[in-house]
Amino acid sequence: MLVGAVFLAACGDGKAGKVPDSVRQGTGKGEQRTEQTATVGKQGAGSPGSRPGSRRTVLIVGTSLTAGLGLDPEEAYPALLQHKADSLGLHVDIVNAGLSGETSAGALRRMDWLLRGPADVVVIETGANDGLRGLNVDSTRANLRAIIAKVKAARPAARILLAQMEAPPNLGAKYTTTFSAMYQDVAKEDGVSIMPFLLQGVAGVTSLNQQDGIHPNERGEQIVADNVWAALEPMIRQLDANPLPS
Repeated sequence: MLVGAVFLAACGDGKAGKVPDSVRQGTGKGEQRTEQTATVGKQGAGSPGSRPGSRRTVLIVGTSLTAGLGLDPEEAYPALLQHKADSLGLHVDIVNAGLSGETSAGALRRMDWLLRGPADVVVIETGANDGLRGLNVDSTRANLRAIIAKVKAARPAARILLAQMEAPPNLGAKYTTTFSAMYQDVAKEDGVSIMPFLLQGVAGVTSLNQQDGIHPNERGEQIVADNVWAALEPMIRQLDANPLPS
């Protein structure tokens, strides 16, 4: 039940937000053509106290779990990450490139477009809809590896953080076990960092989800933000300690 709720969370239409052309891209068959929110925190590039080009960029590529389905953009976990970074005086912009209903194949199709913009850290949250649909695990693995390869080719210096996802139990123990292990395998094979399960402590908890029992509410998003921040903060601090040239 816990994991099943998680993967249903990747579907549906979220509240639309204004997005830059570098984030908007068409999707494949069966995927939502959604205007996903792509925002940075209140201290965007060029804000008081930061010289032009001094700020780093964290690009979060994800599904509706990242887009903030059913919430205002400021309530989604990428915006909460921005607030955490701002409160600590870290010079970083968090870009929300979440797209509701997207599979790993859809994310792969978007990568060239997304990587036209700056990216010092790329967080990859995808595969939720693959698991929901029971897609072939080897295909999802290949898509994840191809996404990572595109990031490495376009942004060789970028740090990559892969979010662990899980598959719904109704697909059987063999599928769910293989699906879960895939993320660890990809991270090891491609030498990228991996964070624990994105919705750890939130999935399946009624008080932390919206009325549909699927998508995190404001309280749930706070926990998701904490989950991501635990893995992301060391990367941001390392970047902040090595400012870009003037």
